[in-house]
Amino acid sequence: MADKTCFVVMGFGVKTDFPTGRSLDLDKSYRILIQPAVKAAGLRCVRADDIIHSGSIDITMYRQLLEADVVVADISTCNPNALYELGVRHALRPYTTITIAEDKIVYPFDVSHIAVRKYQHLGVGIDAEEAERFRSVLTLAIKTLVAQVDTDSPVYSSLSGLQPPVLQALEALEALDAHSTKEPPPPPVDLTLGSLTERAEAALNAGEFEAAKALFFAARELRLDDYLTQRLALVTYKSCSPSEVAALEAAKAILQKLDPEVSNDPETLGLWGAVHKRLWKLTSERAHLDTAILAHERGFNVRTDYYNGINLALLLNMRARVSSLAEQIADFINAERVRRRVIPLCLPLVDTTTLGLEDRYWVCATLAEAYLGIGAQVESDAWLLRANELEVADWMRKTTTAQFAYLRELLEPSPLELLKAPESSVDEKANA
Repeated sequence: MADKTCFVVMGFGVKTDFPTGRSLDLDKSYRILIQPAVKAAGLRCVRADDIIHSGSIDITMYRQLLEADVVVADISTCNPNALYELGVRHALRPYTTITIAEDKIVYPFDVSHIAVRKYQHLGVGIDAEEAERFRSVLTLAIKTLVAQVDTDSPVYSSLSGLQPPVLQALEALEALDAHSTKEPPPPPVDLTLGSLTERAEAALNAGEFEAAKALFFAARELRLDDYLTQRLALVTYKSCSPSEVAALEAAKAILQKLDPEVSNDPETLGLWGAVHKRLWKLTSERAHLDTAILAHERGFNVRTDYYNGINLALLLNMRARVSSLAEQIADFINAERVRRRVIPLCLPLVDTTTLGLEDRYWVCATLAEAYLGIGAQVESDAWLLRANELEVADWMRKTTTAQFAYLRELLEPSPLELLKAPESSVDEKANA
């Protein structure tokens, strides 16, 4: 069984489950659940981003779907690529396909004819006991299928007499190559999707945005994926090259492929809002500010997450500075309301053991900003101190420092104080 292969069909990176508004780290599902279970069953585990190739990943992917001894398909978040590849596998092979999903999945189609094994994902991580339970379930399922082949494809179950295809011509060529006296070709350059994204993330964390941009671009050339498009847009606007405005416009063009004007993906909306917020600060074009507010507001309504929430609050304060007194007051109060909603979202996350170092930093920094925005200076200082105790990339600290300085400017003077001022000075202060 040592030479047998299990090909894993799933999304990768962080994906949004739109029916529930949660974000699931599918890489954790792969590392913590699937990969160990497959290895425990005695098979070699391969995911699309593990494959070494020099061109399009599709050819190798289709071959894996046909030839892999076992395919495990994780359809969590109803990822369209995963659903498509599962359908291809069911059409190509009558057996040894295992379908799994996170337990809160809302299916977009009738799957009563497919056995789906479920696991629990907490969004930020996976509980240790749940991981141990599901690994055992999946390992047993793989061993059982390999030992006793039964039809599990609804295609072959429904169409009696259907025979799976065979790559006869390709197999003949391989047989000839096996007897060839030619020297074997050199091993291909390591261009796996996984290695490219890993290097890109490392460059991003080190603040090397130009290098990260090149790596994410190369990764996206291998596989068009929303997550890679989002990461490419992020590092593009952070690169500030060849100029800050040009980088932001380039990031806008990248995000346009994800239809941000109508998207309900909180990650896409968060990036779209961030790009337009920065363009507003650089150009003072009101359309950018309004677009940023709409994006973060929709993202916050979809997911109720701290990232879109804290940025929405800041943007409301920004708009208050360029509005009439009545609108200033409305935005100022709404910004405080949003921050008071953000605080209870963050507090349960602080001590979550499955939260990564960077995520923990942003949670603490967000709490510090939210308390600052509602005038609770003591609490703000305490959370900022806790954030600064964490060892994170310098660019993250610089981003926080700049954000806090800007927020302090926006909060003074409060439009509520303008109401108390003599009538003769209200208009003058409001337009200051």
